[in-house]
Amino acid sequence: MHRYKFVLTRPLQFLPVIFGISVITFILVRLIPGDPARNILGTRATPAALASIRAQYGLDQPMWLQYVYFLKNLANGEMGKSILYKIDVLKLIVTRIEPTLALVAASVILSVLIALPMAAIAARNAGRAPDHAVRIVSTFGIGFPPFWLGLMLIILFSVELGLLPVSGYGATLGEKLAHLVLPSLTVALSLSTVLTRSLRAAMIEALKSDVATAARARGMPEGIVFWRHVLPNSLVPTINLLAVNIGWLIGGTVVVESVFALPGMGQLLVRAIFSRDYMVVQGVAMVFACATVLINFIADIVTVAVDPRVKL
Repeated sequence: MHRYKFVLTRPLQFLPVIFGISVITFILVRLIPGDPARNILGTRATPAALASIRAQYGLDQPMWLQYVYFLKNLANGEMGKSILYKIDVLKLIVTRIEPTLALVAASVILSVLIALPMAAIAARNAGRAPDHAVRIVSTFGIGFPPFWLGLMLIILFSVELGLLPVSGYGATLGEKLAHLVLPSLTVALSLSTVLTRSLRAAMIEALKSDVATAARARGMPEGIVFWRHVLPNSLVPTINLLAVNIGWLIGGTVVVESVFALPGMGQLLVRAIFSRDYMVVQGVAMVFACATVLINFIADIVTVAVDPRVKL
């Protein structure tokens, strides 16, 4: 159990990271051009009305004092009140978190389901036509931006074939799953190309390892050698790569949710940025940051559990 000692100390190392993210987010949000009070009241608002709105939301206070209030709210489990929606930011985020969680989970599952067989085919046929085909497809896939890929999938499966809904989220479980197919496939097709290349390289190296050679010497069939020895040893770098790409995955969901009009946190963040809703932008950014840190922490635990040789 000494290999899991980092579970006790790692959360303490995350605190400075989260604090730094809160500072950067707070400053960047306030560098966005525009006045939240004027966005609410319109261009014909009187100076008195604008001053009243700024005082109501603390926008007339010095920036350092606003940040102190922000930290105080976080310590109390609050994130302030939305200027646009007129409700607590935390309650607003809770209402939008389900579509984003579902999109991220479905995207990760689809990415693994796509990357695993492609990498296995390429690794077991290294240097031959299937390997070259997988490498070409993965190389081209890296260059496709998610928003363009999402639009192409909409045109093909929704407009031309009429198989899947264009946008929205639905009400029932079946409708939600149907609405998640295209957005999650969009993210998965982009993420799986990176995972495929990493997993292929790890599998090729594992096929040449002493463990695989010893298994073949004992007369073990090549298929069993691959799935029992090669694949488990290839998963560790892929797990780490997937954890590193969680930040990219979250950023991708912001774009994809806007393309498919999913009522998740990404769409909420985009709308809050355009309306200069500082509290919502800060709240969503902090949730995304904490989620990224948590997922990397979980990936470290999984890595240690999968490979006993790893010590963190």
